Parts: sequence; C-alpha cells; structure tokens
Amino acid sequence: MGERRCAAVRVLVLQAAWALAGGQVRYSVPEEAEAGTVVGRLAQDLGLEAGEAEARRLRLVAQGRRASVELSGASGALLLSSRLDREQLCAKSAPCALRLEVLLERPLRVFHVELEVTDINDNAPASDADIGANAQLSYTLSPSEHFRIEEENSNSRSKSLFLVLTKPLDRETIPVHRLVLTASDGGRPSLTGTMELLISVLDANDNAPQFNQSVYNVHLSEDAIQGTLVAQMNATDLDEGSNRNIKYDVDTIVPPSASDLFSIDANTGEIRLAGTLDFEAVNLYNINVKATDQGTPPLSGHCKVVLEVVDVNDNAPEVWVTSLSVPVSEDASVGTVVAVLSVSDRDSGANGRVRCWVWPASPFGLEATFAGSYSLVLREALDRERVSEYELEVRAEDGGAPALRASRGLRVPVSDVNDNAPAFAQAVYTVLARENNAAGAELARLWARDPDEAGNGRVSYSVWEGGVAGGGAALPPSSSSWSGPGWRPASSYVSVDAESGLLWALQPLDYEELQVLQFEVRAVDAGEPPLCGNATVQLFVLDENDNAPALLPPAGSAPEAGPVPAEAAAAAGSGTLWAWAAWGAPAGQVVAKIRAVDADSGYNAWLRYELWEPRAKGPFRVGLYSGEVSTARALDEADGPRHTLLIVVRDHGQPARSATATLSVSLLEAAEAALAAGSSSSAASASSSSRAAVGAELAPGAASAATNVWLVVAICAVSSLFLLALVLYAASRWAPRAAVLSAPGPTTLVCASEVGSWSYSQRHSRSLCVADGAAKSDLMVFSPNFPPPPPGPAAKDTQPEPSALLHTSWYLVMVILDWPNVPGFGFGLDDPYGYLPF
Repeated sequence: MGERRCAAVRVLVLQAAWALAGGQVRYSVPEEAEAGTVVGRLAQDLGLEAGEAEARRLRLVAQGRRASVELSGASGALLLSSRLDREQLCAKSAPCALRLEVLLERPLRVFHVELEVTDINDNAPASDADIGANAQLSYTLSPSEHFRIEEENSNSRSKSLFLVLTKPLDRETIPVHRLVLTASDGGRPSLTGTMELLISVLDANDNAPQFNQSVYNVHLSEDAIQGTLVAQMNATDLDEGSNRNIKYDVDTIVPPSASDLFSIDANTGEIRLAGTLDFEAVNLYNINVKATDQGTPPLSGHCKVVLEVVDVNDNAPEVWVTSLSVPVSEDASVGTVVAVLSVSDRDSGANGRVRCWVWPASPFGLEATFAGSYSLVLREALDRERVSEYELEVRAEDGGAPALRASRGLRVPVSDVNDNAPAFAQAVYTVLARENNAAGAELARLWARDPDEAGNGRVSYSVWEGGVAGGGAALPPSSSSWSGPGWRPASSYVSVDAESGLLWALQPLDYEELQVLQFEVRAVDAGEPPLCGNATVQLFVLDENDNAPALLPPAGSAPEAGPVPAEAAAAAGSGTLWAWAAWGAPAGQVVAKIRAVDADSGYNAWLRYELWEPRAKGPFRVGLYSGEVSTARALDEADGPRHTLLIVVRDHGQPARSATATLSVSLLEAAEAALAAGSSSSAASASSSSRAAVGAELAPGAASAATNVWLVVAICAVSSLFLLALVLYAASRWAPRAAVLSAPGPTTLVCASEVGSWSYSQRHSRSLCVADGAAKSDLMVFSPNFPPPPPGPAAKDTQPEPSALLHTSWYLVMVILDWPNVPGFGFGLDDPYGYLPF
C-alpha cells in the first residue's frame, strides 16, 4: 500500500513541449494522486516569464468534472484540487484524458491542455474496474480431481468463467465439494480476490439446460420505446419430465444500475426494454441470463446478451462564451479578437460533428482555433456613428438527420473615437441687427453638429477674430491678426456663449460707426485631440432714425466785402438766414436754398422741407424736397419790405425727426438786390462746401437757359428709368420666378411706399415683381459687397435657426420711378447701400 501511495504522488510528465501550430500542452498524472499534486509548470511551458502569469491573468476555464484541476495564479503551476478516480471518470475507456482550456488575457489567447489520467491497480478482482494490465485476470482453483476452471473463449469485451466437472461425481463418496476460487490481476503488486465454492452432488438430474448460443449480440437504438423486444432466449434440456422444464431469469446486469432497465419472461425467454436508453450515459450493457430446469435439484445453463446502444441525434449543440472583450473601439483593427467561444455536442459520429457561424455575418466572423473552440474576430472597420451596438447570434448545427441547432446571443457595443469634427448647418450666416440695440441683446443662435458622443461630441463655441477698421469696413478673417490705427477686433462688438452658441452684442451698435462686421465662429469638440469647424458670420447693422436733420451754414457765411444791410448782419449773428428779393420779381424766382444733412441713411436721411410760418398764403413757397425758397407770385410794394419764414426740415424716419430754420427775406430795389446778389456770389465761390444760394434777380435769358438745361436732363433721366422699369417689369412677367437677379442665395425683398414706410417681404424670390393694384414709387434691395463663400462639404445635419434675421445673403435695390418729384436725391458712392441724399 505504501508503494502505491508513493507511485500516486509521482507525476510523470509525458509531453510539455509547446506546439505552435495546435497550441496544446499534454501532461499525465496517475489516478488517486493527492490533492495539491503539481501536474506541470504550465506558465513555464507556455514560455511566460516569472510573475507574467499573474500580470497577464493566466486562468483556467473549468467545466464540469474539470473542476478537479486548478491553476495557481502566482506560480502558474497546474495543481490537483481533488483526487482523481480514473474508473469514475472514464470507466473502461482508454486512454482517459481531460481536455482543459486555459485563457491568457492582455492580449487575449486561448490554449488547450490535455491531462491524461493513468490507471493504478486500486481495484481487486473478481470484477476489476481497472484497465490494461491491471484488469488482466487469471484464475486458480484449489486442487480438485473433479473440477477445473475454464474461461469463455469469445471476442466479447467481458468473459465469463466456467467451473467444469472433469470427473464423474460420486455423491456417496464425496457429497459436497468445497473449492476456493482465486482471481489475480496483472498489476504490480498483484491484487487477488477469493470465492469459496460449495458444490453439492445431486443424484438423477444430471443434464443442465443448454442455450443455442453462448453470446447474443444485440444493437438497439437509444430512442427505442418501452416494451421493445431486446432478445429471444432459447435453451434446451436433454432430461425428461420435470427435469427438462426450463425457467428463464436474469442473473446479473453490468452495469448494476441497469437492473430495472430490462425484464425477461420466465416462460418464453423474451427480454424486453422496461426503461429508457441513453447512449450518452451508457452505450454497452452485459446481461447474464440463466435457464434453470425443474429437476431436483434443478440444473442451470447460462448465456450472455451484449447490448450495444445505437446513438440517435437527440442532443442539440451547446455554445458557451468563454471570454468576451467589450466594448470594441470603433478604430479597432481588422482581425481583433472580440470573444472566445466553446461549442460541443454530446452525440457521437456525424450527430456530434458541429459547424458554427455568426449572424449577421458582417462585420464579425468566426475562426476555428481548436477542436470545439472558436474566436469571434472583427472582419470590417467599425463606425460608431453608423452603428453603435451590434446584436449578434452565434449559431451551431450538428450533422444529424434531422439536424439540431443552438444559438447564443452576444451584445457587442462600440466605443466612440473622436473622428468627426463639428459641422455648422451653414457655411455663412447673415445676421441683421438694428443699431442702438441693448448690450447683451441676442443676435443669433449658431449650432454645430458633432455626431460623436460624450466629450467627443460636446461642442464649445468661440469668436475667431475678424475686425473693423477706421471707416467701418469689414475685415476678412484672414486679417484678424492685422493691426493698425482705428482697427477694432470683432470680440469687442459681439460674443458667443461657449455652450449654447448664442451670439449676443457686447455693446450697442451704431450704424454711423459700423455697417458691416464679418468674423468667424469656431466650434471645437472636447475630444482628444480636439477637432474643430468654422462658420463665417456677416453682421449687417440696420439704420435707425436716431439723428435729427442738421442745418448747414448758409453760402457766403465767410466775411466778404460788399454792401450788406446792417439788419442782415445782425440776423446772421443770431442764427437767422438772410435773403434778398427784388421788387417785381416774377413767380418761381428762387431767392434762397435751405441746406440740411442727416447722418442717418435711406429713408431716415430723406429730408422734406415745409413752410411752417406764415400759415396763410404768402408770397413765398418752399420746394418739398429741394429746400429752395422761391416766389409764389410776383412781388409788389403791397407785400412789405421784410418777410420772416419759419421752415421745418423733417426726415422720413419712424418716428420722424426735424429741425427748424428761420429765413429773413428783404425786398429791395432791383439795383440793390443785384449788388447784394453779387456780394453773395463772391462769398459762395470762397466756400466750396456750400451749395445754398441767396436769391438775386438774374437776367431772364440766363435763368431761362439754366432751367431748360435741367429740364432736359430731368426728362432724359426719367425716360431712361421708365424704359428700364418697363424692361425689368417685362422680364419679371416672362422670366421664371426662380430667375437669379444677382448672386447665389435666398433674397429678401424690402419695399418702400410713397410715404416712406418699410415692410419686409418673406418671399424668397430673386426676380423683380410689382404687386397688382399697389402703386410703389421705389423698390430697394441691399447687396452686401462680399464674395460668395468657397464650396465646402455639406453639413451632416441641419437645424432651423431661431433668429428670423438669419439669411444666407440679401439684396436691396431702389428704382426711382418719379425722380422729378424727388429733387436733391441721387446715388452716393460713400453709402454702402447706394442710397444717400445729396
């Protein structure tokens, strides 16, 4: 016994070489070895350095009876956690091997270890559970001249032993024979078992029943139902009478657990199935049948039924997920191992051969790494923004008929990588803001989309410097680093909220200081490294009527030589304008011109002149838009020597602003008026910036010629504009409604009525149109002087902007259809909108 224990402790390593192609290590250990016995230095055999097994998480995947083996995490040694009994693990099967799976993480690899359990002689006869030489039995019988032992001469897996009478018995001489049967196995040391045989010699009935064959070989499908006929026994007895009547009985069954699985009819010898067969549990049965006659004493004959169970495909494949490494980064390379799976089928032959695949097939696939082991690998590049999570099914099917299937679901989430830059809904934003807005007023809300998630998709906004130089002209973003006198950065006017993209004003805007501001807004995500996108913002300041008309000094205000009445000099010193007219001047004679200017633009700077006093009909009148004071009728002595006119100058803003001018007109004789007019003309030539004239009587021919010239010019201008209007009107009628007027982008039409009120049209049309039944004196379209943005990639997604003042581009054109009624108006080059009063 001591030698067997020592032999159990010794571990025989049959093969510890690492097979690179198959990835398999083989060890051998005898059964009954003590718990804690070192089977092999697995970490060393796998080529791992000291301490690397624990760092790379070398572990054993235990399944079922493989739990008898464990792996030391510190040393990487393979140990026995409990005693191994080869007869319990494998019964009579040889060789007896356990297949183990070992995982090595970081990176993920799977290895296969085969542990062979060798037999030791730990079972004594008569039924020896050992195998090989330990189960090779030899029998000896105590010395007897009448009996000997014979073994069954057959090729069956188990053999029967017969006690043979070699010499006739004489009951009167020896009524009872006591024999000792000894069975010895082939182990070293050999184990023995003994049995005492008590033989009583009977008289008369000296023929035992005999079966027609000693061994019946039967094959029966494992799905056979209860009551199925297994075998038909047939035995005969040469005796007569009651000595030849035979009864059948089951003597023994191997394995003993199947004692209730079969039944035999005592009279007919039919063996039928009384339970359910299971090939995966037991695939071979040995049934020893005894036939006994009715003699006194009865005699018996024996035979054996060897039943082999035929496998049926009654077990579906089984799929286990051994290891799962998720989530998978969207930039993972093709061939990355995502999971390790094990697939098995308890059936045998074709019924146990399993094929395995993954559904849907893209972008993952299965690769066989060992018998029954598969790796789930990446076969295509991932894109989290397209698919953020995959629901997979690993499907297995055996080769039976019909085939059985099994599946295992896997959820594979994809982790995000910062591979998308923020993209604005528009490349160029046009923002309209009225001047004098409050500091902190919302101008627009910009939005950039980043399809990444978490920090990779969290966008922050900032103003990327553009600026405004001296005269209020916008600088391109490339000039943001330019500096010089009068340059102001865009960040001094506007700011953008870093989180919401809200664009708001830092200070009130002044149209007279700034008309157009162009800058860029940058959107940066929080990824590593961060990615950014830009959008150009064009901010147009809309004029408000915040400036009242200002009167210009009269022409000839500089001191000049010449006779000027004393009262005129006194009036000029008090701010009153002075003019002279001759007695008898005809109606329509211009005696003075009121000069005023408005710092606003457009309608807000369009001035009109009204004679406030005297209210009653007087000898003078004022041109509505020219500011010229002229005689309403011929002057005579009854009109008096002096007239004081109160003239109000109003703009067309809402509400209108005004200024008041006082004009004193003196009536003189023709000679004095001529002298005063000559003095006024000399003063006018010294002041080049003034266009106002003080009235004086001119030669009738010269005045008539000047009037005719201006009349011809006015008629030609009105005719040209009328023809242009007709051409544009015809084009608008016949051309498609989507015809392009100027430049790409939606158009905002801004119309003005005769009285100067503005209305904003929401129609996005680029062709000129005139509403039927609504007489319009002009049509204005403002056009910012910026080139269209360069083409770029379209944003992945768009979102409606909240501000109604956002447009891609906008235009305003003014067509004066009644210029003779609007004297003093024209188009100035200094006005960015192309519309200023002279």
